Amino acid sequence: MLRAACSGALGAASGGKSIDGGDAMTGRTSFDTRADFVAAIVRAPAYATAAGARRMLWVDPDFADWPLDDPALLQGLTDWLRLPQRRLVLLAIDFSRVARERPRFMAWYPYWTHAVQAVAPDVAEVAELPAVLVVEPTAALELVDRRRWRSHWDEDAARTRIWTEQLDALLQRCAPALPATTLGL
Repeated sequence: MLRAACSGALGAASGGKSIDGGDAMTGRTSFDTRADFVAAIVRAPAYATAAGARRMLWVDPDFADWPLDDPALLQGLTDWLRLPQRRLVLLAIDFSRVARERPRFMAWYPYWTHAVQAVAPDVAEVAELPAVLVVEPTAALELVDRRRWRSHWDEDAARTRIWTEQLDALLQRCAPALPATTLGL
């Protein structure tokens, strides 16, 4: 639902061109493998640092396929978050697989909860979330087809702004998720 809304808005913003049509003028790159998608995620914090981005939005239903335990990704996030006024927002329907299957991330996460916000939408409002990584205000990585691992890295500021607006509207109706510590009371 959210992907359809964003894609429709993106199509209108690009003068009616198809969102899937490549365009060298906008800095769009397509990927066809899981390895390319994972590599793009790992490179995103370095890109955010170079672009001077203050916020990244990471959205996925459960982050099961994201390389959150990758040491290079965690180091890149650490380097980016050490800069002033940086914010990483994680939006997922279910964080239980992250808590269970990503021990490096869960060891790293408590030290950065002041700069990392993990939230979940009301399941009644959102049935499905897209897999998208937004580096505000300059770029977005969208996983278009999870089965075939088709994804797009898009450096078009107008398209990125539309993703940001759609996700910000959803974030207003989200609740905190993924506690940094669990008390065994």
